[in-house]
Amino acid sequence: DLYRHFVIKQGEHYASPRVVETLKSNNLSFTAKFDPSCEYIFDDQGFQDSKNKLLGFADCNSMHHENSARFAWQWLHNQLEIYAYCYVNGERVEQFVGVVEIGEENQFQLKLLETQYVFILNNQQPITIERGTTCNTGIYYILWPYFGGTLPAPQDVHLSIKMNY
Repeated sequence: DLYRHFVIKQGEHYASPRVVETLKSNNLSFTAKFDPSCEYIFDDQGFQDSKNKLLGFADCNSMHHENSARFAWQWLHNQLEIYAYCYVNGERVEQFVGVVEIGEENQFQLKLLETQYVFILNNQQPITIERGTTCNTGIYYILWPYFGGTLPAPQDVHLSIKMNY
């Protein structure tokens, strides 16, 4: 089993284990499976559309809130929705990518091109987002699972990721 199993504990944002790794390619390709624990309902429905981060990378030799690209997910409308989630020159950009089923393997690919990020889910139509204009090449550090923005995980959340090197 080449999967890394991540747990985001109830009341937390960060997944365990904490992994530090850099991206040594212009292509981040991985397989992910979402556990039934990824279905959640917040008491305050106004936060239900908050994006949880799956996997991606910081870009442009900068911090991830300045320039980054990653896949995100949320449990909304009784389904697990996948999004492209980027910071471009400090501005957040989100775009719907598709829906996945709980418990199934899903293929994710994030390509780093000169002027754009390309997001591909299960070989579906690619989604593109323009890359920052303030980019300096340098280190691209991988951004691992993180729950939320504002609210932490309402329960223990389990998911698995297998890197496709």
